[in-house]
Amino acid sequence: MQHTPQLFHSFGYYLKQQFGRKIRKLSLHGDFSCPNRDGTLGRGGCTFCNVASFVDETARAAPISQQLQLREQELKRKADAYLAYFQAYTSTYGEQVQLQKLYDQALAAKDIVGLCVGTRPDCVPDGVLRMLAEYQAQGQEIWLELGLQTANDQTLKRINRGHDFAAYQDAVTRAKHYGLKVCTHLIVGLPGEDQQDALQTLDKVLTVGVDGLKLHPLHIVEGSVMAKAWRADRLATISLESYAETAAKMIQATPAQVVFHRVSAHARPPTLLAPDWCADRWLGPQAIEAILAAEGGQGSATAAPFRAA
Repeated sequence: MQHTPQLFHSFGYYLKQQFGRKIRKLSLHGDFSCPNRDGTLGRGGCTFCNVASFVDETARAAPISQQLQLREQELKRKADAYLAYFQAYTSTYGEQVQLQKLYDQALAAKDIVGLCVGTRPDCVPDGVLRMLAEYQAQGQEIWLELGLQTANDQTLKRINRGHDFAAYQDAVTRAKHYGLKVCTHLIVGLPGEDQQDALQTLDKVLTVGVDGLKLHPLHIVEGSVMAKAWRADRLATISLESYAETAAKMIQATPAQVVFHRVSAHARPPTLLAPDWCADRWLGPQAIEAILAAEGGQGSATAAPFRAA
């Protein structure tokens, strides 16, 4: 699906402008754990989480070079080069020597032009930030992806995140000190939150400062704590219409320079339990773009709307 450039500043468009060719992400499993699962902060992880819903858990034992080869074969002829995306669990959670070994292996592979490193706001020590900044200084495209989900501390506690918004503010401030680009993940439709909550979270994130955003609808996946509540009829899910309306308003309220790495998300049955529309990866983006086309694109609710060059 080709996004209309004037509607929002997509990651694909950003990369094409940066490199002059098509760049895609290759998702990797660094065999990391998570402090919210191993007992350091808690057990069981975030209530919405089951890593198997977005990454191949069978890959965790495979060397990085082998994973890259397999993923590149899957995407063969779909890109000219790639970003190595450490996506599963907390990809800065480990000894720095081991982290550097994994990152170096990825960057040494053919056609890899940089790293995207997914992690938690409370798991980014200065040593790791310095290391990522050094890669960036060498000409690599580096993105630090922080899973915030919401700026509401009550909701963060309710979904068992194990950190508060202050931890996110601290992580971003320190990442900016090292000149790193930050992409923040946000979930729309969390329990107890409505559209106003989502817009308030966006406002707080923009105030702290951010380079990229990922928007996700809350979807219920097998193996998560939320799956039990959903089966017991104690948890409602967001409709396609409500999600598209909220996401569109968030995009319209976002300044032109911020890059949207993603505006929706999906999972496949049987891992996906609800809502059904999240099984189709295109329904969310199409519904959002229809609203943006009719009402105004990114930045239309701010002083500087996004316009493709």
